[in-house]
Amino acid sequence: MRSQASVLHLDLDAFFAAVEQRDKPSLRGKPVVVGGVGGRGVVSTASYEARKYGVRSAMSTREARSRCPHAAFLSGRFHAYRTASDQVMRLLRAASPLVEPLSLDEAFVDLERAGLPDLEVPTVTAFAEQLRAGVSEVTGGLTASVGLGTSKFMAKVASDLDKPDGLVVVAPGTEQELLRPMSVTVIPGVGPATAERLRRVGIHTVAELETVSEDELVRLLGKASGHWLFQLARADDDRPVVPERETKSVSVEGTYDTDLTDRRLMEGLLTRQAGEVAARLRKHGLSGRTVTIKVRLHDFTTLSRSTTLSSPTDSPGTVARLARGLLTDLDTSAGVRLLGVGVSGLADWIQEDLFGETTAEDEELPEIEVPSHSRRTWAPGMDVVHAEMGRGWVWGSGRGVVTVRFETAETPAGPVRSYPADDPDLSAWQPPAPEDEEEPV
Repeated sequence: MRSQASVLHLDLDAFFAAVEQRDKPSLRGKPVVVGGVGGRGVVSTASYEARKYGVRSAMSTREARSRCPHAAFLSGRFHAYRTASDQVMRLLRAASPLVEPLSLDEAFVDLERAGLPDLEVPTVTAFAEQLRAGVSEVTGGLTASVGLGTSKFMAKVASDLDKPDGLVVVAPGTEQELLRPMSVTVIPGVGPATAERLRRVGIHTVAELETVSEDELVRLLGKASGHWLFQLARADDDRPVVPERETKSVSVEGTYDTDLTDRRLMEGLLTRQAGEVAARLRKHGLSGRTVTIKVRLHDFTTLSRSTTLSSPTDSPGTVARLARGLLTDLDTSAGVRLLGVGVSGLADWIQEDLFGETTAEDEELPEIEVPSHSRRTWAPGMDVVHAEMGRGWVWGSGRGVVTVRFETAETPAGPVRSYPADDPDLSAWQPPAPEDEEEPV
């Protein structure tokens, strides 16, 4: 372990819901639930106002509605979440070259490379306060909970102690004193099944876990898990902060306003996306070995499947054929809201004639038209723009009517208007995509 509290863990508070509240003034201070909005949907994130009613991540939307019927249930806007996440990650990388993102809203930062005059508790505390203020500034008011400690484990524990918008520093030498009264579930990897196995032998807290020998834990939980718990019960964690490696993939994806169920249409969309990916590879003189598809289902669940070639390719036909084959392994009968194709394992050389054949798909990709009704379905929370009223978001829709509240992050809470669902003056709004954007699938 380190001798100083030089590992920082930052966790954006109720991230998806907080972005929605930021961009929708009428929802600030009110319960917001982001996730699948249908009967089989699952909660992705709940605002702290909704959590007071027992709503939590991974809960079914049906149960969340029963607990907090007056909440705003929104389907999510991933472009807004990605933008906010990118702003925060750029801020963190400006502070230290060693940043390890764990997800869109969470990252470790190694302060040993942050250029601080020293790593004593007052210095790192002041640095963390400045970082939290910077997060709020670059994101337009989002808050983050931050923990600092002598290891990743202790920094993560610290960031959970004073949510939301908190800062906790675990001073060197105080780790075990802090951990001992805590439940064993504070240790990463101790879920319900492991906690129940430990409970059966009388272990509920970290202090009780600390009294058990490593051999006994290995006998009880297996070699890897037993050794892991034995170390962390003693705050022994020497895992380094591993910086995010350079992006090594090119991808294209699309989100659809109505869930897609036509398998032939999905295959056609993947084929077109494969052509776009291949064109971008060729533009930059690249090829790749691994083809991946991303599929977001109707209930917000995101799945991915990959396959790897023996040699790299930039052939649209090859990429498309593999992408369609990956789709056959997934059950999409309930509907798909997003499809994406990516190529990774990039190289600056190409294996010509990979399969000893050429395909018509290499020369000409089919024209695919998403049915018009897909573009005229309104998901709650989605961004829209009206010819006269300007930008707003979908409050609700049904029976041929869509209700819109006209407001943005920069305006006060705005008026509510209803329109026919096929009103030509109303359309979905999407932010302009960065030119030649390249990102992992």
